[in-house]
Amino acid sequence: MKLFKRLLRKNKVIIILLSVLLGATTMAQALDGTAILQQVDKNLNPESYEMYRKLINIEPDGTKKEFVLYSVKKGQDKMVALFLSPASEKGRSTLRLNDNMWLYIPNVGKPIRITSLQSVVGGVFNNSDILRLDYGAEYDVTNVAAEGDFYLLDLKAKTNTIAYDTLKMRVDKKALVPTTIECFASSGMLIKTLYYKEPKDFGNGIIRPSVLETDSPLYKGYKSAMVYAKINKKELADEVFTLNYLSRVDELR
Repeated sequence: MKLFKRLLRKNKVIIILLSVLLGATTMAQALDGTAILQQVDKNLNPESYEMYRKLINIEPDGTKKEFVLYSVKKGQDKMVALFLSPASEKGRSTLRLNDNMWLYIPNVGKPIRITSLQSVVGGVFNNSDILRLDYGAEYDVTNVAAEGDFYLLDLKAKTNTIAYDTLKMRVDKKALVPTTIECFASSGMLIKTLYYKEPKDFGNGIIRPSVLETDSPLYKGYKSAMVYAKINKKELADEVFTLNYLSRVDELR
């Protein structure tokens, strides 16, 4: 009888240990940060698409300046944006290939190089925000945790040429899209916060936030927003993402 009780206790201990190990394995699988980030990128953008959006800069006194852009993106490293309005900006276009960016201005000559931290529109959004690539293309996941209805991802830039050294991304567990992203310099200083808002069904299985807002402690009182009007899957030739094509981007519409 005593022997039986000892065996029973040992079996209980083994069962408990196995349960803990299985639970830890399940949790690790559930919190695969790289897989979560890959799904976030997939939900935000199709592999190849065209998009219409409005960019709004808001000054401390409430004054607004608006820009309408037509953009196309292919894969993880190619994006072009064409300015449709205001009239003073119409016809300008920007190209991003990996970390390299150019601005084309009609009647000025060849495209000029621009940097990720500059802004072709002023305001709080920089060129990296306007010509956003997939987060997974620029960042590695260094930590992941679960908190209520959200995943919390810590991201580290893959190279020192990326606009932000680290990101803290809060992801909606159900929709697997970001809700807020804090962007930091290598010094640890907060540069800006991005707020993803107002989920919308754009059709063809694309359900994502339709508004992206930002503010920054470096630009007190200033805010900027992007409002997404249309996102459509579209097959695009590699030729579209070349310097020679920047003057012809309007032909894609």
